Amino acid sequence: MSPAAAAAPQLLMPGVTYEKRLQFTRFGPMRLHILSAPKPDGVLYKLQPALSNGAVVGRERVTAMQKRAEQSSTTAGVNGDLFTWADGIPSSGLIQDGVLKTTPHPKRSMVGVDTSGNLRVERVAMRGTWQGAGPRRPVHLINRAPGANGTTLYTPAYGPTTPATSGVVEAVLSPFPAATPNADLVGFVTENRRGNTPIPPGGAVLAAKGSQGQRLAVEAVAGQLVTVRLVLSPEWRDVPEALGGGPIIVRGGKPIFNALEDFGSAHLNRRHPRTAVGQRADGRIVMLVVDGRRPGYSAGMTNFELAQAMIRLGVVTASALDAGGSSTMAFDGQLLSRPSDTSGERMVAESLLVSYFGVYAPQPEPSFSPNGDGAGDKQELSFKIVRQANVSATMTGPGGVTRSIDIGDRKPGLYKFDWPGKVNGQSEPEGRWRFTVSATDFEGKVSKADRSFYLNNTLGYISVKPLRAVVGRSRGGRVTIGFQLTRPAKVSITIRSKTGQLLRVVRNARAPAGRVVALWNGKYPNGKTVFSGTYVANVTATSSAGRAELARAFRVRRR
Repeated sequence: MSPAAAAAPQLLMPGVTYEKRLQFTRFGPMRLHILSAPKPDGVLYKLQPALSNGAVVGRERVTAMQKRAEQSSTTAGVNGDLFTWADGIPSSGLIQDGVLKTTPHPKRSMVGVDTSGNLRVERVAMRGTWQGAGPRRPVHLINRAPGANGTTLYTPAYGPTTPATSGVVEAVLSPFPAATPNADLVGFVTENRRGNTPIPPGGAVLAAKGSQGQRLAVEAVAGQLVTVRLVLSPEWRDVPEALGGGPIIVRGGKPIFNALEDFGSAHLNRRHPRTAVGQRADGRIVMLVVDGRRPGYSAGMTNFELAQAMIRLGVVTASALDAGGSSTMAFDGQLLSRPSDTSGERMVAESLLVSYFGVYAPQPEPSFSPNGDGAGDKQELSFKIVRQANVSATMTGPGGVTRSIDIGDRKPGLYKFDWPGKVNGQSEPEGRWRFTVSATDFEGKVSKADRSFYLNNTLGYISVKPLRAVVGRSRGGRVTIGFQLTRPAKVSITIRSKTGQLLRVVRNARAPAGRVVALWNGKYPNGKTVFSGTYVANVTATSSAGRAELARAFRVRRR
C-alpha cells in the first residue's frame, strides 16, 4: 500500500475534525473518511446512538437523523448496527439513556460508552424473566416479534402498536417503568389482547406464542401484578449508551483478524464499504468510513484491512459497524462520504453520533471584499446555541482591532449577522480576521467557537463574457474572464462544473495590479468541446493580504 494522499483536517465544530484520505493499493484506490472527536464527557460531548424516526421499527437516513437532532445539539457521525431490511429492527442490542430498547445478540459485540467516556466493545447477553401468578417465565426478546414458544416485551420505543401476529397472546401493563436492565420492573395487567395492541405511553405489552402464550393467558390476567427483570451479562450498569455492532477489530492496540463472532465469510473477507468506531489511548473517539463498490474511485476493504486502518489511526479499541451500502458519514445533516447504493444514501436503522451541546459557529466564506463590486461585499456570520446562554460574539482583526457583533442573554436558536467590513464607509483593515463566540449556559457550562477568514480587497469586479457562450462542436468558442487586482498576486483561474468538478485550468501565474483578462476556448484538456450547460469560473488571488476568491456562473450553449 502506498502512502495516503490527505487533505488538511477540517474543523467541523469545536474539537471535532474531519479528514479525507486517498490510498493507492494493488486492489485500486481507497477513499477514507476520518472523524475525530474529544473523549465524551457527558457535558459538552456525548457519543450516543440515534434511532431512525425515534422508534425501533423503520429506517431513516443518517443525514435525516442529524437534522432531527439539530434543535438539541450539533452532530456528526456514522451509520450504526446491521438491521432487518423489511422492518428496520436492529440486529442486536440498543441502550439509550440507560434504557434497553432491543435485545443484545449474544454472539456479536456491542459498542457502549460508559459514564467515564470509555468505549466498551464486548459481547453482551440478556436473560429476561417475567412473573405473574405462577413461577418465573422467560422473556426472550425486547421489541421483536416472539418466535415459536417465545415471549417478547414491547415498550413504547417499538412504536405505537404491537405487530399483528397470528397466535399471539398479549398482556397490557400500565403503568410500567422504563426497561432499565438489572432491576425489578413492576406493573399491573390492565387488559389481555391478541395482537395489534396499542402500547400505552408509560406502559408495555408482554406478548407470547405457543406454550409460553398459554402460560401468559393464565398467569397474567387483568388485575394481576407482573414483575419483569432484564439481566445483562456483563451487567453494564455504568453504560448508559450502547448499540450493536461487531465484530471487534482492535483490542489492546492490536488488530484482530477473526473475532469468531456471528458473521459470515462474505461479510468479513470481501471488499465492501466499511464503517468503524474506535478510541485512542488519550480518549479521543475516531470514526472511519471507507467508500467502496466503485471501481476506479474506491475499492473498499476487507474487515481485517479495516482493523489495520484503525490501528494506523492510533486507536487501542475498535469495532466494526454495518457495512456495504449502509456505510455513511455525515455532519449536521450533510453527507461527507459517498455511499455505494446507486440511489444514494441508504435508509438505516440507527446512527452513532457525536453530539455537541456548546456554541457552534458555521464556517464563513474564506474571504470577502467590501469593495462595492457586488460580489462578496459582506461576510455572513452566524452561531447556534441549543441551551439558553449568555453570549459574547466578537471580531478580532489585524493589529488587534476588535469589533463587538453580539452580546447578552440569548435563547436557543440560530443567530445570523451580515458584517459589511466597513466603518463610516471605510474598509476595515485587510488581512486575517477571527470570529469568536463564547457562551455560558444556565448551568454554568462554558463553550467557545472560533472561525477565521480574510478581508481582502485584492480581487474584484469579476466578469464572464458572454454570459451565454456559444461554442461549436469542433472549433469551440471564446469565453472572456475579466477581473481587477488592487495589488500584484498569484492568480489561479479554473473552470468547474456546477457540482464543483474541476474541468480546466485556464491560468496559474502571477499577475500585476490592474485589469486582468483571460480566455477559455470552451474545451476540455483533451481538446473536446464541452457540452451545453452551466459552468463556473473560479478566480483565486493570493497576495500579501492573503487569499481572495470569487466565482461567476455562466451558461454554455453548444451548437
